[in-house]
This record gives sequence, C-alpha cells and structure tokens, in this order.
Amino acid sequence: MAPRFLEGNEAVAMGALTAGCRFFAGYPITPATTIFNAMLRLLPATGGVCIQGEDEIASMGYCLGASMAGWKSMTATSGPGISLYSEQISFAVGSEIPIVIVDVQRLGPSTGSATRGADGDIQFLRWGNSGGLPVIVLAPVDAADCYLLTIHAFNLAETYRCPVFLASNKEIAMTRESVDLDALHVPDIIDRKPPLDSASFQPFQVSEKRRTPYFLPIGGSVPVRQTSSTHGADGYITTDAKQISENQWRLKKKLEAAVEKFTFFDEQAAESDTLVISYGVTARAAADATDLCRRAGRSVGLLVLKTLWPVPAQMIRNKAERYRRVVVVEMNLGQYVQEIQRVLADRQVEFYGQMDGQLITPIRIKEVIDGR
Repeated sequence: MAPRFLEGNEAVAMGALTAGCRFFAGYPITPATTIFNAMLRLLPATGGVCIQGEDEIASMGYCLGASMAGWKSMTATSGPGISLYSEQISFAVGSEIPIVIVDVQRLGPSTGSATRGADGDIQFLRWGNSGGLPVIVLAPVDAADCYLLTIHAFNLAETYRCPVFLASNKEIAMTRESVDLDALHVPDIIDRKPPLDSASFQPFQVSEKRRTPYFLPIGGSVPVRQTSSTHGADGYITTDAKQISENQWRLKKKLEAAVEKFTFFDEQAAESDTLVISYGVTARAAADATDLCRRAGRSVGLLVLKTLWPVPAQMIRNKAERYRRVVVVEMNLGQYVQEIQRVLADRQVEFYGQMDGQLITPIRIKEVIDGR
C-alpha cells in the first residue's frame, strides 16, 4: 500500500480500528471532532458502533458501559471535555474499566483558543481523578505515532484494565503528512484475559503473580458486580480498612511497577554536556534545533518522551547520566519539567516554556540551548 496523506486524528481512528476498537462515543469539540468523523466513517463497516452523546459526560459513560460489556471503547475530546470526564475517569480507575481517551489539547484555560494548540493538560491528565491513583499517558509526536501509540494504548488498557490517555495536540491532530503504515512495526493485538475457571469468578480477584483481575462482561451467564465505591474482590462495597488499603496499593503498583514495559521514547545521544528533553509536537522543533546546533559545531543530545505517566524515571536517569545540563522544552508554562527536576535532582535542569497559541520554533530552542 502506498503512503497515506493523513492528519493525526485520522491516524488515531485507524490505529483504534487496527487495535480492535468497536465502540466510540463522543461530543463534537475542536480540535478532536475529526476523530469522531473518522470513526463514524470507519466503525459501522466493521460491525462497530459510533454515537454522539448529549454531552461529554454521557459520551464517557456510554464508553464505560460498552467496555464493561466487553467491547474495546474509545472517546476523544479536548481540555474542556476532560474536565467533564473527571468523575467517569475516576470510575474507570477504581473499577478497572479499560478505555482509551484521546485528549487533543488546545490552548486553555477553560474555553481558551479552540484553534490554537498547547500542552497544558499534562498534569491534569495525571491528577484529574479523585484519589490521585496513577493512569497511563502516551504522547505522540506525529501522525505515525498517533497510529502506533493508539494501538499501544488499547493494548495497555486491555492488559492493565485501566484508562489510557493519548495526549495529542491540535498541531499534530490537524496537520496532514505522509504515513507509510506498512513500514510501521505494529505490535501484536492484546485482548483482556478471561478467567481460567468462570464458575469461581470474582470480578476483582488477583494473586501474587497477577495484579490485574481477569475479565468477564456484564450481562453474561456469570454474575459480574460492578461499583464505583470501595469494594472487595467479590465486587461488594466494603469499609474494611485492610481490604481498602490493599486494593489502593495494588491499583498504584500495577502501573508504576510495570512502567518499564511500556516506556516509549526516541533518543539522539551525543558527546555533549547538554541534553534537551521534550515531547509532543515541540519535540519536532527540538530535533530541528539540535540539528542547527550540530551544523554550528555544537553537539547536543535529545530525548523525546512518549510515555509521560507513570514517569519512566529509571529510563530518564539512564539517558541523562552522561550529561551535566538538561534543558526541558514544553508548550506550556512548566508542567513536566517538575518531574524531570524531581528525577534528576543532581543535575542542572533548565526550562523553556511557551503557551501563547504559537509553536515554539527551532531557532528559539537553539537560543535557549546557547544560553540566550
């Protein structure tokens, strides 16, 4: 197949279809609406369902219901919609409901500028659930990433029974570029695991070897209890402190202890004292900036993060080990830099951020690298 001329949002929809997504619900919002449009075109032909909810809250609820019934589900929105998703995100975390949520970020706060990109939701995605338990957030750089990381997002949602976010950006989502899908290394498709013995099934039963419960759909021959309240392995509400504590720690550890299994990144190592760390669309400008530095006779390293949460701390430490100085560049006023400063507390960590509706240019990043 010849390369396709795709915008990032179309690539997300195609990746979802490849991963086995058969249910999408959403509410129109710039700049995420073309994901909805693409799913409306693609899903019915595969026997899938694509619907518009009356609002973002209902759309997210439809997706959770479909997922509990066994369907791979996805929704897409922007910052204002994520605000409305918050309680349903908490439900998905606490009740271990697999779902992929695409956040095509735009300039905030609030309504902000609907047609201007930003990366202002990065901390919001991590901390936007009651209880503060971890989630998985992947960040694409281009349309090819939108396709591949969407597939990975579904695999992770199915493996760990959790919400997985794709932190896209208006500039990635609505920019067309050539993508050779046949040249991409597509991972094997993963489906959630049913129990070996459904007769003794408990919806939240785990073991020492497996931190994620097996899955059976609601509405089948085996009763499956589901609740958003604190619960035991049997799905019944509990106030037992020991059960609650064990479950909270399990929800935390099942993702944080496994992050090295889904740490995605790109690297351009260099014999240099300076490493640039970035993600999303800004990473493309950062790559151009490091090229400008090399042409000017100065070698600079580059680390592009594609797994943002849980923080891949060990990988970041390993990649930064050879550098004295780290420059973090983000399309916001300083969010992920706080994590880099925490992880690399023994390094000189500098920051450049911009959130005015304009892309950060390679020239400006080079000036920051040069100390100007």
